[in-house]
Amino acid sequence: MVAGKPEFVVVHIAQGEYQAGILKAHLESEGIPVLIQYESAGRVFGLTVNGLGQVSISVPREFAEEAKRIIEPGVVGEGEIQD
Repeated sequence: MVAGKPEFVVVHIAQGEYQAGILKAHLESEGIPVLIQYESAGRVFGLTVNGLGQVSISVPREFAEEAKRIIEPGVVGEGEIQD
């Protein structure tokens, strides 16, 4: 951790911006800060196959377990998180 800056860890790899956006909004609604990082070629060409279009969802280390607990039971599809 750099002085005053939290260390972010990847808690999920989403397939595409749409799925990542849903998860980001859900985590933020639970008070968890989120950083998303895009795989660039997929974003430029609009592809989401064979690893292209993957989006890493990261949270501060102290929120990692809670974020995984929130994400893992849900299934992302058709625009919503279902329990």
